[in-house]
Amino acid sequence: MDKIKLEMKNVSVEFPGVKALSNVDFDLEGGTIQALIGANGAGKSTLMKVLAGANSNYIGEIFIDGESVEIRSPKDAKNLGIEIVFQEVDTALIPYLSVAENVMFDYLVNNMEKKQLVNWNNIRAAASSILKKLNVELDVKRLASDLTLSEKQMVLIARCVVEKCRVLILDEPTAPLSNSETKELFRIVRQLAKEGVSVVFISHRISELFEICDSITIMRDGQVVTSMPIKSELEQRKVVELMLGQKMTDQYIKKQVNIGPTLLEVKDLTEENNLVKNINLRINQVEIVGIAGLVGAGKTELCKTLFGALKQKSGNIKLNGKKLKYKDPHGAVKCGFALVPEERRKEGVLITDPVYSNISIASIKKYTKAFSIVDKKKEKKDARVMIGDLGIKTPLEEQVVALLSGGNQQKVVLGKWLNSESEIYIFDEPTKGIDVGAKREMYQLIERLAEQGKGILYASCEFQEILSIADRVYVMFDGEIIKELNSIADINEEELLYYSMGGEASEGTSS
Repeated sequence: MDKIKLEMKNVSVEFPGVKALSNVDFDLEGGTIQALIGANGAGKSTLMKVLAGANSNYIGEIFIDGESVEIRSPKDAKNLGIEIVFQEVDTALIPYLSVAENVMFDYLVNNMEKKQLVNWNNIRAAASSILKKLNVELDVKRLASDLTLSEKQMVLIARCVVEKCRVLILDEPTAPLSNSETKELFRIVRQLAKEGVSVVFISHRISELFEICDSITIMRDGQVVTSMPIKSELEQRKVVELMLGQKMTDQYIKKQVNIGPTLLEVKDLTEENNLVKNINLRINQVEIVGIAGLVGAGKTELCKTLFGALKQKSGNIKLNGKKLKYKDPHGAVKCGFALVPEERRKEGVLITDPVYSNISIASIKKYTKAFSIVDKKKEKKDARVMIGDLGIKTPLEEQVVALLSGGNQQKVVLGKWLNSESEIYIFDEPTKGIDVGAKREMYQLIERLAEQGKGILYASCEFQEILSIADRVYVMFDGEIIKELNSIADINEEELLYYSMGGEASEGTSS
């Protein structure tokens, strides 16, 4: 494959009330892996959407091998060999189609010409050949809905390869992956680079960038701060400081608190399909309880079972000593539960709706007048207060949520529940895909909730986060809690990893 030389010159993009990009220059050499990082709202995703044809209203020039090109649609980008795999892989696949159909989807749509019959054996054989080239073992007849997140990602990369991809943009590709799945992704990325594909790697996991990337471009406030090779002498701390525009403070340290009485008590909780089993836990007032575990340990399933999104087969849940009975999220919300889900765009917000209606949606009754008429004036007024309290970066409360950065979308999800005055807040991977500055803000917001006496359950596979924010930790493995660690000061990431891999699961549940 011929290596590509790509240049973006003086690229600017404006949305209503926001200048997302301001005279950005971005260069990409063929056969290299280039990191693109920045705080939430820095403009990196906007820049890559220009390159992928998803932002057609840009000003500026794009050159490929010295020749000026126009990229005003995804089809323009694909014709030039530019492909993007977005963070939300679920939305890019058609769940009721097979692996083969999803891998060959663009071919089926764009290259059939006037043919009315499809040779499915040829389609499956072509998909198998591409997957084999990537050393990915998947049954091409499986439905996309049955795949894991990592398998879905491999299918999307395979689709890009079918289209003779010359530039591959990966947006937060490792966010949902385990360590082993991340290593497999890195293997494929390195293989593609060796074959001449240029890769843009967007991630907030700085250590991964040093492992996989050749160079790094750092953005801040819609502009490129610097581009440089990634060398051994380049410190990760320096990269973060360039990204934030300020000195990086030390690791977040939670305040010491006096734990209150038991707020929530869960006994022998088992989900209908045994995705989580025999769960026993408690949450006290003023306490942040961590749920630690690797990808697939059952953290999300536990969160959804507590929230009523997955059905309970057995067990008891008590809030303030009172036994609760609810069968769905509506019932859970009425009982005082709130869930900030892992997949915020898919499950946490109405992505095409404005900020103000997202903030009011969980407590819509207090905005409803006679004849079910919604008081939009009051909605917007309360939304403006919440936007100020949470520091949501948006020009107006009418701004569509899809145009906000990931960190600000997460604040909208939290604002929705703060507006509903819930008692138990369940956070499932709340900092996924947000930058270090936004993470610190999220920690502070969660701490404030706990200080107000709310019950906090914080589930994460990022063990350093758990150690930074939690007062007490439960470790999950294979759908069960196998360890309770009461003294955070006495444990480290290695110990959490040991237990999360099933180490000495029979030891008991106290430490």
